[in-house]
Amino acid sequence: MTAVDDVRYWRHPAVSGVDLIRAHYVNHGFGRHSHDTFAFGVATTGVEELWLDGEVHRVLPGGLVMINPGVVHTGRPAVEAGWAYRAFYPDVEVVAEVAGTASPWFTEQVVYDADAAAVVVAAHRAAESADRLAASSLLGQALSRLLRTYGGTRVPPPSVGGRDVEAAREILHERLAEPPSLAELAAEVGTGQFALLRAFRARHGLPPHPTSTSCASAGRARCSTWARPSRGRPWRSGSPTSLTWHGTSAGSSGSRRGTTGAKTYKIGPDAPT
Repeated sequence: MTAVDDVRYWRHPAVSGVDLIRAHYVNHGFGRHSHDTFAFGVATTGVEELWLDGEVHRVLPGGLVMINPGVVHTGRPAVEAGWAYRAFYPDVEVVAEVAGTASPWFTEQVVYDADAAAVVVAAHRAAESADRLAASSLLGQALSRLLRTYGGTRVPPPSVGGRDVEAAREILHERLAEPPSLAELAAEVGTGQFALLRAFRARHGLPPHPTSTSCASAGRARCSTWARPSRGRPWRSGSPTSLTWHGTSAGSSGSRRGTTGAKTYKIGPDAPT
């Protein structure tokens, strides 16, 4: 019998602004993409090949992965049996409230910390139960543990302003058939070409040329950032406010249980749609 992918997405039962995934991927991998949320989780079986911030990791069972918003990464099975994991996708506001700072940031990406991993898994399992008090309490404990041990404050790298980068990206979208040169693109937004190159890569994880090429082959829609609905205060007790389903990753066969109201937050020209 051929193994199939088995994926479940859902909203946290007690904390607004947090989505979850429990997945076992055998046949499917993700191209370069990013999330507009934080993401953290624990590998439970198999091995994942994870490209993250310029490094390739082989994530083994027990590996704790922490990904900051906007950081481009990939993921694919590294062994025939694939890999399984449990993960949270909390909004920035949720993490900021627990951290007590407006700019929280994970300072590590892949660690093997059995105690911290156990806390994360316990919080994840609690979110599958009807005990909303335990689910919210354990999530708070898990975030506090990670931020205490692996948290810091984001220090933005010096770069061209975000407006210049987005203006350049818009120009590329409008001229997919005949994109300008890097020098022409930089001149149009009023900055230096190499400064724009560094800023574009820092913001989107790719230089302008692959972005333009991917958009031209896939169409403008795949290059647009998916909007997230406003959900108000994240840590307030009670039922989470409603989420809009924007889609799930393509290419996976197998079951899709409990997908209503959750989404994957894949952002980028190579993100599955």
